[in-house]
Amino acid sequence: MRKAMDYVPRRAAELIGEALADTRVVVVNGARQVGKSTLAEVVLRHDPNGVARFLDDPVTRAAATEDPVRFVRHDGLMLIDEVQRVPDLWLAIKHLVDRDPRPGRFLLTGSARLLALRSLPDTLPGRSETIELWPLSQGEIEGAPDGFVDAAFTHGADMRAGPSALLRKDYLMRAARGGYPEARRRESPLRRRRFFEGYLADLLSRDVKQVADIEKAGDMRRLVALLAAQTSGLLNVNRLAGELSITAPTVRSYIEILETVYLVRLIPAWSANRGVAAPKVIFVDPGLAGHLTAGAVTDASLGGHLENFVLGELARQLTWADTPVRLYHYRDRDQYEVDGVLEDNAGQVVGVEVKAAETVRADDFRGLKRLQRRLGPRFRAGFVLYCGTDSLSFGDGLTCLPISALWTTEAGRAPGA
Repeated sequence: MRKAMDYVPRRAAELIGEALADTRVVVVNGARQVGKSTLAEVVLRHDPNGVARFLDDPVTRAAATEDPVRFVRHDGLMLIDEVQRVPDLWLAIKHLVDRDPRPGRFLLTGSARLLALRSLPDTLPGRSETIELWPLSQGEIEGAPDGFVDAAFTHGADMRAGPSALLRKDYLMRAARGGYPEARRRESPLRRRRFFEGYLADLLSRDVKQVADIEKAGDMRRLVALLAAQTSGLLNVNRLAGELSITAPTVRSYIEILETVYLVRLIPAWSANRGVAAPKVIFVDPGLAGHLTAGAVTDASLGGHLENFVLGELARQLTWADTPVRLYHYRDRDQYEVDGVLEDNAGQVVGVEVKAAETVRADDFRGLKRLQRRLGPRFRAGFVLYCGTDSLSFGDGLTCLPISALWTTEAGRAPGA
């Protein structure tokens, strides 16, 4: 078994343990280099009969391809890393767990959204649970609670955070370092730049090819750069198609591929029938987006990267929050907008606006107030997250908090818990 270097405890470890207790197959999906293999090995150590199989090893991959049925036979927990490399293993696993439905049989990892891959011969409905692993959250890095989402729905606008010592430059520095464990280990900006360059090249040359045949890899690379230049902006497929001199359907298919390999994430519009229907585009890791735009830094681009940083932290928390929540954005035809809209299963909404300034004005709540008027009692709270130090009330249901409240806030008791 491989040795874990500088392992940072992940919140997903508990989720995986809970899933293995009652589910036959657990799949850990996420971007390349986020620590899936390391996390899976840590979980595997709790099973004395556990075995690990790594399909990036040519000999192991050849054995799996030659005789997938024999390859998956084992009495304890079996970890298969990068399982998408041998699609025939899915049928062998399905055959085995259908005849022996004990929980905790397989722990699978993959660097793409496995169920979206056309090469897979079958899925495992009712037999599997998928857990998404993002790059490290700020709470995982700092050993902090990471409880903003649950606390927002529990306490609403009464939620407060302690004074923060972080200012705009500190948040931008955190965003630039990103959350890939390997990138964070590199103290020098030059060394991190080398990591990001190699990471992107490897992703586009290897992972993308597992998803689809791309005739012009250069178009995909230029699309990634254009998306980074408008980080957290609305997706305008026709504009991107015009700049790349390719068709709009091709742009859509390329973006779908970039989502499949966990490079970008689309944040859908909330209530599109009364507003702008286009989704927002964020990068799964803000450090990579910052690397791609390092030579063209403006106040607008810095604001976009800071928003990407905040929305990414919220998206990470959704994978472990006790409150079932979906993340949207809001923009209406009158140009009122809210960067992040969190909605729970009961239809309660928390709005989040991101400001790169170190002070807050009443006008910064403009979009949140519009959302509050529209929703009435469904509006749980509205927060402006900014680069200042203090938590302050701005009227009924509206509060400003330091951005660090995202990871320093205790979750508290979730609704219905």
